[in-house]
Amino acid sequence: MKMSASKAKMREKKMRNQPASVQYPSSSHVEGRAENGGRGEPHRDTEGGRSDVRSSSKRPRTPPNRSGWVRGHQKDGGGYASEMPKYITAGAFARARAAEVSAMLKAVTRTTGSSHVFQALPKHMRRRAMSHNTKRLPRRLRDVANRMREKSLQAGSKKKKEPAKSKSRKARRRHGNLLLEFNRRQRKNIWLETHIWHAKRFHMVKKWGYCLGDRPTYKCYRPCYRAMSSHCLLQDFSYYCCIELKGEEDKLLAALSQLACKEAGPTFAAAMFLSGGRQGSVTVYRAGQYPSHPLGPVTFLWRPQTAGLTHRQLWIWTHPTLKQDLLSELQSVCQCSEAVAPPVEPEVSCAEADPSPQAQPNPENIPDSKLKPGAKRKQSRKDAGEPPAKKILGDGTRLPTSPVTWKSSSTGIVINDLTMEIVRYRLIGPQSHSVLAETLEAATVCDELKSSSLWWPQHCKDQSNMELHQQQTDVFNALKGICSTGELPPGTVLGLTVDDPRLTLPKKKVKAVPCVNQAQEADEEKRSELMLRGVPQQCCQSFLWEQSVRDNVTDNKISEQELNRMRSELLVPGSRLSPCPPQGRVPVLLVHQPGKQVGDELHSWGAGWDLLLPKGWGMAFWIPLVYRGVRVAGLHMSLKHSQNKAAPHFPHDYPDCPAGVRFQEEQEAEFLDRFRRRPPAKRTNYIKHGCLAPFRCPWQQLAEEWEQLAAEVGAERKGDGQTQMTTKTHVVMEEVTSLQNKAATSALSCFTVLRNKKSLRLLSGWCRPTTSKGQRQCRGAAVAAPLSHSAVTSFHAAHRMSLVWVRLTLLSKGKPEAHAMVCAPTAEDLKLFGKNQASGPQEPPHKDHYKRRITRKKKAAPSLLSSEDHEGKVSDIPPASETTTSKDPQSSSDLILGLWPDPLPSVTSHCSRVTLGWVTQGDFSLSVGCGEALGFVSVTGLLNTLLNQPVEHRGKLLLRNPTSLHYRFVKLNIDV
Repeated sequence: MKMSASKAKMREKKMRNQPASVQYPSSSHVEGRAENGGRGEPHRDTEGGRSDVRSSSKRPRTPPNRSGWVRGHQKDGGGYASEMPKYITAGAFARARAAEVSAMLKAVTRTTGSSHVFQALPKHMRRRAMSHNTKRLPRRLRDVANRMREKSLQAGSKKKKEPAKSKSRKARRRHGNLLLEFNRRQRKNIWLETHIWHAKRFHMVKKWGYCLGDRPTYKCYRPCYRAMSSHCLLQDFSYYCCIELKGEEDKLLAALSQLACKEAGPTFAAAMFLSGGRQGSVTVYRAGQYPSHPLGPVTFLWRPQTAGLTHRQLWIWTHPTLKQDLLSELQSVCQCSEAVAPPVEPEVSCAEADPSPQAQPNPENIPDSKLKPGAKRKQSRKDAGEPPAKKILGDGTRLPTSPVTWKSSSTGIVINDLTMEIVRYRLIGPQSHSVLAETLEAATVCDELKSSSLWWPQHCKDQSNMELHQQQTDVFNALKGICSTGELPPGTVLGLTVDDPRLTLPKKKVKAVPCVNQAQEADEEKRSELMLRGVPQQCCQSFLWEQSVRDNVTDNKISEQELNRMRSELLVPGSRLSPCPPQGRVPVLLVHQPGKQVGDELHSWGAGWDLLLPKGWGMAFWIPLVYRGVRVAGLHMSLKHSQNKAAPHFPHDYPDCPAGVRFQEEQEAEFLDRFRRRPPAKRTNYIKHGCLAPFRCPWQQLAEEWEQLAAEVGAERKGDGQTQMTTKTHVVMEEVTSLQNKAATSALSCFTVLRNKKSLRLLSGWCRPTTSKGQRQCRGAAVAAPLSHSAVTSFHAAHRMSLVWVRLTLLSKGKPEAHAMVCAPTAEDLKLFGKNQASGPQEPPHKDHYKRRITRKKKAAPSLLSSEDHEGKVSDIPPASETTTSKDPQSSSDLILGLWPDPLPSVTSHCSRVTLGWVTQGDFSLSVGCGEALGFVSVTGLLNTLLNQPVEHRGKLLLRNPTSLHYRFVKLNIDV
């Protein structure tokens, strides 16, 4: 009879301190009988015991070999015999009982690790004070308690190390200790120069090897939008990576031409970019792989060409997730496989570092009479060295020991990794130029032209440099009279040398406003010339391109302590330091960032300036910019800035790039983990909502299914209208058929995103994109070719397995969400749209076929656990339901309630409306005043939908969020 659970627990509690195995000395001759108390043991020929024949006939199963005495009857036949033995051996029996008695006494006298002396007393005699005051115990137990206390203290001192004495806050806040702590904390994730400022005000995230600010701790979404629309928004873009290329111009262009194509827009060889007066942007691909295998978007800037020199210098700015892929591709096309070891700086002693004959005065040698009243004598540390400098080795995209320079012996091209060498700030808004005009001041000319190790006095000796500096100053002063930053040509570059902005720091925060003074005619002409033609060619030059100048400016920066000392010596407190110290001249680059360049509404919205500085000067420029009333934002506002410009944001909106694929996988894992943390009753059942992939977008499956549908439709149309085709149509269809046959024989390739400007303009004209209010047509609609079957066939033959970037504007209320489905409306839906635009069709609820299987598994789990307790009663044959589920690839162990398991069914025909694509960004747009979504749709599906739509409703689609069954009408826009 089986023991109940409560009795089993009680028995286990009673037998907790009982011996499970007792060993005692005995001869091998009697050991077998003694183990069982002197009784006869089966399968052994003992004295007076039963024979092997008799025991084997009675008990055929061999019991396990036991090493000692076991209490009670055992299931396997051990323990007590079924019959009492006829006789026992007295010696063996006595030894066995003696071993049991000794084991019992040992168990009684032995105390466990958690027992104490006072626990031996009855409960009515125990007191709480006995644990720390032994005099509360009876006298007979005091000695034992004292010994146990000393023993526990000794054991604790041996095992536990003495905790290190923590430094006081004053010691931790010392400059040297702070730098050591900061360097230790940024071994895995690099800090920007503005990290500490951001860490006090922002939610920090660890991305791409850096520690970056995501969003402020206070609510500022609408204030940030107002700053972008009417004033200025400031962001730190120093985490972007800079790659420098040096070499002959023709060799550089020949190598870079393999990474881009003119069909997708201006490339590195465009004349307006090659001169160095404009900054360009291009999407780079694998060498010779256009239009497939893209890497991602980059911005580039050529150094203005010097007359008579063919040696050029190029900076390429890229996202951290794209840097390694781009760097390896550049090394391949430029043939730069030879890594150049960095120069080893010799260790210089303190005596060699200061060759001046006048030694610094020792504070200890200064008498007390010469000390200023109130001044403290500084303690000298002869043995201790200087505090360690804040030195960052490597960056978030490479190891500290990896090389940063590569050169080619055949082409002479040199590649340098300038990541974290240049600080980059972005100012967004129409008054960005006003903020820069109030923060920066052109550098003053150095009067003393003595020999100096600083770069500016040497620079002032050349008269041509001073003339160029004066021209740049005049152009910079002309910026103050411009009303908006968007009036300037996009990508304009201005080189400038400015004074240390800390010298003109205001006492309180002020809001920078444009200068509205009445300008003279000469200034008006300069501003008109600046707005029409941009910055003159010679004014784009800057000494920031020189590595030696950048290092000189960084090494000779005035410290805050020295600057405060110089301020304290001023006769009038708060006045400006005059003359400016020679160390306070910094070369900078001002690069204009164009705003919205596509579409017909909100032109130039979000335009601004990028400020490029040498490293080490980040906070020296950041605080003065903040004091001019700018609004500071993080990564979240960068995404919203791209969304309001209707521009794809990297890596979110680049699904065909390696970085975009990695981002989609990380985002899916994050959303799935968040979904699993919610209780099952509070989760959205996406299966019932008809949403196959709520956390990702299966672009490859979408493109493949539409290609198969197009092939079937084309074959049917060809069979029906074979006799009515003209000769020209015959030629077109033969080309399409040949392409389809080639695609059918070969495996389906990966999808691509359509970036051909000419094809995008043609497709945009077919969609008849209008503004959100439907006021006017797009510029390309008037010149677009008419939409017909032949035009669609030729377009589809040129762009197979392609997706196109679209902007969707809701025609009624609603807020689109990420991963929302873009579907094609039916004829009945368009009739409903003509009657009432606010209402849309409804998706019928779907049935969850996996819910019963999951609930059945949950119910079967406790029954299986309870059946395992009944040994010998469980059958080895599993139930029929378990047999069917184990053979199914979608086993119940991999199922999640509310989510479709892999592989997914057909994504195009799963719902009542045919799916064309998905949304990657979606929100209520403050710039338009209604919901807007950005995403991709299949080119093949879009062409098929446009052909079947009436002219008055062409471009109308349906959008449905993953958590809703309601479709909403949207207007499709392809902005070029």
